[in-house]
Amino acid sequence: MSGIYIHIPFCKQACNYCDFHFSTSMKKKEEMVLALAKELQLRKGEFEYEIIETIYFGGGTPSRLQIADIRFLIATIYEHYTIVENPEITLEANPDDLSESYLLELKGIGVNRLSIGIQSFFEEDLKLMNRAHDSAQAKKCLEIATRYFDNISLDLIYGIPDPSQNGEQAKQMSNERWQQNIETALSFGIPHISSYALTVEPKTALNKLIQTGKVASPNDEVAQEHFMILVETLEANGFVHYELSNFGKENYFSRNNSAYWLGKKYIGIGPSAHSYNGDSRSWNVANNTLYLKALQNDELPNEVEKLTLEDRYNEYIMTGLRTIWGVSLDRIEQEFGSQYLDYLKQQSQKFIVDGLLSITDGILKPTLKGKFLTDGIASDLFYLNLE
Repeated sequence: MSGIYIHIPFCKQACNYCDFHFSTSMKKKEEMVLALAKELQLRKGEFEYEIIETIYFGGGTPSRLQIADIRFLIATIYEHYTIVENPEITLEANPDDLSESYLLELKGIGVNRLSIGIQSFFEEDLKLMNRAHDSAQAKKCLEIATRYFDNISLDLIYGIPDPSQNGEQAKQMSNERWQQNIETALSFGIPHISSYALTVEPKTALNKLIQTGKVASPNDEVAQEHFMILVETLEANGFVHYELSNFGKENYFSRNNSAYWLGKKYIGIGPSAHSYNGDSRSWNVANNTLYLKALQNDELPNEVEKLTLEDRYNEYIMTGLRTIWGVSLDRIEQEFGSQYLDYLKQQSQKFIVDGLLSITDGILKPTLKGKFLTDGIASDLFYLNLE
């Protein structure tokens, strides 16, 4: 089973923390939708023998598209690819776009999963992040969405500096306020939550605000406390912590994201989108104008990288440690050889001694203590400079 990801490069406004590829101008929206359909058509040969299980509209903000645009893209996929009987079709959306009529129409064209960018239920946090919606809209959209959709995920961000304070002495979001955010999300009966620590990317407005002393830098210790509160609260409410940043009730794990973490093939359509076929990775140009020009000439605006054995090993370490499925020592030996297995055992020993990793039934996983540090641990297990 494989998946298709479609990157919609439009947003109403720029969030202060975001470094994804997008444009706030919708002038080329019609051209972009046609170009996305053209890329889908040109690349159908890559998945000639694959069956599509998931279709994911990400971005950017896919809910900036009209229903007719989304319907057209879904129809294009069905025309050129083989699709399972009941695919997971996810649309990322912002609360301010989700009117009742829009939600009903989404359901009518086959979208069966929503990923809603709530981020916080507190007005101060939303203003700090320069989100396009307010707290009332966040709650209202969930009230409406849960009437029509059963499979809903929402995003929450933790470790946010308190915007009522300025400079390096500014306070961070309190544990109590973070707990309130989680409890508010749970009150709507949402079956899936994705949650991330606020990170500061170099070319973002947030980075500039921090450099000028208008906003405090996120505090790693506070973020770790929030992460532990998140894990404890959601697991106590029946959620499975199946990936580092993702929590789902049984039967509500993201099939799209799970496929990525399990190393399944996917095609990424649209500017900046990435693709993976097991042996190589490719990525499209992160420029709307260049992307459109290439597709108008029936060209694919992408670069391709052939993955080495070392690349594939490192990717499996990163994705495996982030999930409940962990890293299989048997798979390491079978796919990569005894040299890699010996290296992994050697590198992981110090983390096992420190109580950050454990091995059970031949599966290497982070402990609860080590989960928040997973990405850093994984980088220390990477196999580098084999030549």
